[in-house]
Amino acid sequence: MKNLIYISILTLTLASCKKDTLNLVPQTQLSSGSFYKDAAQFNQALTGAYVNLRGIAFMGIYMDEMRSDNTFFTYYSADRGTGTSAEAMAEFIDNNISSQEPNSPGNRYGNAYSGIAAVNAILTQLKTSNLSQTDKDQISGEALFLRAFYYYDLVTHYGGVPLQLVQVTDVAGAFLPRSSADEVYKQIINDLTTATPLLPVAKTFPQTGRATQGAAKMLLAYAYMSEPTREYAKAETALSDITKMNYALLPDYASVFDLSNKNSRESIFEVQYKMGNDGQQSDFSWRFIPKTSSAQLLIGIDVSNGGGGLGSGGWNVPTQEMVDSYETGDKRLPASIGVVEGTLASEILTPKAVKSPVGYTPSAGVTSYYFIKKYLHPPYQVQWNTDDNFPVYRYSGALLLLAECLVAEGKAAQALPYLNQVRSRAGLSALATATKENVANEMRHELAFENHRWTDLIRNGMAVDVLKAKGQRLKALNGWLLPSTFNVTQDRLLYAIPFRELQINTKLTQNPGY
Repeated sequence: MKNLIYISILTLTLASCKKDTLNLVPQTQLSSGSFYKDAAQFNQALTGAYVNLRGIAFMGIYMDEMRSDNTFFTYYSADRGTGTSAEAMAEFIDNNISSQEPNSPGNRYGNAYSGIAAVNAILTQLKTSNLSQTDKDQISGEALFLRAFYYYDLVTHYGGVPLQLVQVTDVAGAFLPRSSADEVYKQIINDLTTATPLLPVAKTFPQTGRATQGAAKMLLAYAYMSEPTREYAKAETALSDITKMNYALLPDYASVFDLSNKNSRESIFEVQYKMGNDGQQSDFSWRFIPKTSSAQLLIGIDVSNGGGGLGSGGWNVPTQEMVDSYETGDKRLPASIGVVEGTLASEILTPKAVKSPVGYTPSAGVTSYYFIKKYLHPPYQVQWNTDDNFPVYRYSGALLLLAECLVAEGKAAQALPYLNQVRSRAGLSALATATKENVANEMRHELAFENHRWTDLIRNGMAVDVLKAKGQRLKALNGWLLPSTFNVTQDRLLYAIPFRELQINTKLTQNPGY
């Protein structure tokens, strides 16, 4: 195993086969009957099961950040044929076919189930394997964590979904009806409760990128605090355990995202990427900067990212309200957001300067755009090829989630030290009391552009009001937004089950409002 868990491009054919002369597996392919023979092969399959985390990180840019009050997109009047399904998600006019359109960010529902299928195959085959107990514990611990993670992503975005818990070997087992959200959460909690003692505690840094006890306890706390009947006392225990592990805040906020600090002491779990020519790279910054005639000033390469749809810049752009919401002196603002100035021709920017957003005032005759800066570490050598990991859980997020949990339990005094610990690192003065509102506000700025804000708003019961207010602000600024946009209701706090899935599985039912 390499030190970092870089996901294999190899796709394993794991179909179950009968001994039938008309159903022989080609000798050039691998099947479940011939593959799962030793720990190395199980770990190879397990490594592949991590790959769907990348899809969740990518789709979260559009479905979690742009859907929230943190960001929006730059409208291009000449580019109305591509990328409109991603725009629809940010405008709350998406429907059950939006995720199936060619220029959609992707089928998040199908992506999660692909990861679940890979994990279920591992867990099913593991039961009859001859592996040592040590190997079984390591593999099953990680596999159960991943299954819980994928189901948590599903339940928070689609509600109750079918619970597939074993390897599918026939048609009858492939199509199940939806379980309730409560049943899905119970399965998530059961998987994590089983997985946690099997997983290691992070002791050396940088970490390997694999699941740990800290990651499992973080996800467990989120599950307890998001399920229909909240279990805050259990979440508090899980989060308190994390504070007794080996994690710590790095001294400087901006350095958390530096390439030299991947999988650092502040990292509890992150999606792994590696720059190169083997398909392991990330490309977030190319999407976050504006559409430019030349990205050299920003990226270090004299190429344009002005193509159409998702293959361009101008996505996930911080809103003016987001920039204005930072407190004076908050070090996280210049670390997270930048401003690029330039000249505009045919809606394509020629960059001239990059500036700090702190106290920024546009100059006359100059076009300027905000962009997410925290994942930008130029110069790069190859277009759409960067080395940044995507953070999932950080220690600062654990401290703030613990503060949120304690406030919900009526323990505001106990929550205050965790809240102020994060504020201190950001260069802000201590607060005198912890409230639901100021903890949520702190979490917004600490975890900005890390795909948490949408589900944070839902968990705290703030989503409808906050997103309606965002719509009012944007409609006042942008005459091209139709009256039907930003009709935010409780039904819209869940996405539609993709139309394709309803066609394939007739036992599925659609979410209300679609």
